[in-house]
Amino acid sequence: MSNLFWLTDEQMERLRPFFPKSHGKPRVDDRRVLSGIIFVNRNGLRWRDAPAAYGPPKTLYNRWKRWSEMGVFARIFEGLASEATDKTTIMIDATYLKAHRTASSLRSKKGDGGRLIGRTKGGMNTKLHAVTDTKGRPIRFFMTAGQISDYTGAAALLSSLPKADWLLADRGYDADWFRDALKSKGIKPCIPGRKSRGKPVTYDKRRYRRRNRIEIMFGRLKDWRRVATRYDRCPKVFLSAIALAATVMFWL
Repeated sequence: MSNLFWLTDEQMERLRPFFPKSHGKPRVDDRRVLSGIIFVNRNGLRWRDAPAAYGPPKTLYNRWKRWSEMGVFARIFEGLASEATDKTTIMIDATYLKAHRTASSLRSKKGDGGRLIGRTKGGMNTKLHAVTDTKGRPIRFFMTAGQISDYTGAAALLSSLPKADWLLADRGYDADWFRDALKSKGIKPCIPGRKSRGKPVTYDKRRYRRRNRIEIMFGRLKDWRRVATRYDRCPKVFLSAIALAATVMFWL
């Protein structure tokens, strides 16, 4: 069964401070249950298809649902990502994540903010906006419906941007308000201008080539099948799947 464990003892020690305290009856083995949750998310399985070595599927699902709604996985990601020291150059971009039919119903309860799923040319999608450090490791996430513009994600992430010398982004982020906001924070934008601009924008083309690191990061995230395809109706649970994948691949 040890071959099925995804987390070493050292990794569990880094994660344990973020776990909620157990009240009353002690929790089932955290390492076994978390390994089962990772296995299901990594391979895009139904919970009942998880190997028996991880324990009852209901235990895995209940832990996943409860901790997702409590924001545990998001806090783990944010806590470990805050340890990043190389932020001299940060990058911002967005990608589409396909919504499966089980998640793409647009019906939602009044006041819950919606499912964050929208129709695009490619069908029903969720858009994931991300900021990475110099090495291309994710440090911030923001999720919107698929048809929402990159500007919306940029505006939402702007206030939480870390101190940096440069920000790299593609021409989808070329807006005067965004450039001015970055400069007011002491960050130099390295963003090519839109073709529709009357006056060409100069930018460091050599530095800009490093932007492929955030694209590589998105590609690695999509190796997790429950990230590449959204099966979860609840946005908070789906964001937990993204946070878990990012934590395991980049911060442990």
